[in-house]
Amino acid sequence: MAVPMSQMFTVASYVMRKRLRGVKRYPLVLMLEPLFRCNLACAGCGKIQFPAEILRKNLSPEACFKAVDECGAPIVSIPGGEPLLHPQIDEIVAGLVARKKYVYLCTNALKLEEALPRFKPSKYLSFSIHMDGPREEHDHAVCREGTFDIAVDAIKATLKAGFRVTTNTTLFDTADPERIRGFFDEMMRLGVEGMMISPGYSYEKAPDQEHFLRREKTVRLFRSLLEKPRQWVFNQSPLFLEFLQGKYQLECTPWGNPTYNVFGWQKPCYLVGEGYCETFQELLDTTQWSNYGCASGNPKCQDCMVHSGYEPSAVTSTFASAAGMWRTVRVMLFGPTRGKPLPQIAQTRVSGGSSVPAPLVRKSADGSLELVVNK
Repeated sequence: MAVPMSQMFTVASYVMRKRLRGVKRYPLVLMLEPLFRCNLACAGCGKIQFPAEILRKNLSPEACFKAVDECGAPIVSIPGGEPLLHPQIDEIVAGLVARKKYVYLCTNALKLEEALPRFKPSKYLSFSIHMDGPREEHDHAVCREGTFDIAVDAIKATLKAGFRVTTNTTLFDTADPERIRGFFDEMMRLGVEGMMISPGYSYEKAPDQEHFLRREKTVRLFRSLLEKPRQWVFNQSPLFLEFLQGKYQLECTPWGNPTYNVFGWQKPCYLVGEGYCETFQELLDTTQWSNYGCASGNPKCQDCMVHSGYEPSAVTSTFASAAGMWRTVRVMLFGPTRGKPLPQIAQTRVSGGSSVPAPLVRKSADGSLELVVNK
């Protein structure tokens, strides 16, 4: 894992405190969107489809700090839009670092080199560079030629300046496993701290609706990518990587990565927008969480295996039992577990007669969700 020991300890102690207090729902990562505006128009993203008056809005630093303090999550991810377009993004980051929050500033890197003087290197700050595969695939995904080379140059400059750098890669059904494996090698040669990978989610407003991964194809792709790993370092929980390969089953915990943006607290998660709340507590108390996740039968959730929903589930599972902790340690020390041949994913019927993958969890006697693990 690429996560610094101080960050690992902060998260572990935070989770254990919550568990000792009997708290069932708590945030791990706040998805703080200070704006939706962007300087790219990626085919798989629906963020810039908002009206112009919404795209012109920015969260103030004070609003950002209030959300962070109210939420209390130890990690803050700053996506967008493109955060570097925010005129006060340096002030926002400085305020979060002062609060000793671990900040991942997500950027397409088009403006990163010119923005570097506005920031100070810190163990609490990492630039998460959007890199959707090798040059051809990346430029195609973001719908602009030359962006891959700009991002690579920005990575080199950012590392030279002493900053933490990670990458963030979203994969679609056109991904070629061997080319992506070569891309991972290239990112490691550049010297990034670690990589984050995730299947794409089918935003309703995204221009390209044809290439989002279905659940079974997601498992096959990621097993092909990760079954025989090279010297790669991922900035993610080992259990989440096992989940992507269909070797460890998790259920979505959307409250683990809550989203705050110019509309307020988004219900229920970063990917599905079904209303907003004024406070984080209102989000926790009024959202019908049983209506979301694969086990719910909600069609919007059936193919989703995105990190924003399942990474907090993986972290919680790591500390929830000795089995989860041992599985994590074993993967860290010896690599991915050997997987059985992939069967066809079981189907269950939902209203209207359509078929969706069967739930990946079962309900225990007390009604709580219980993880089902593939041995």
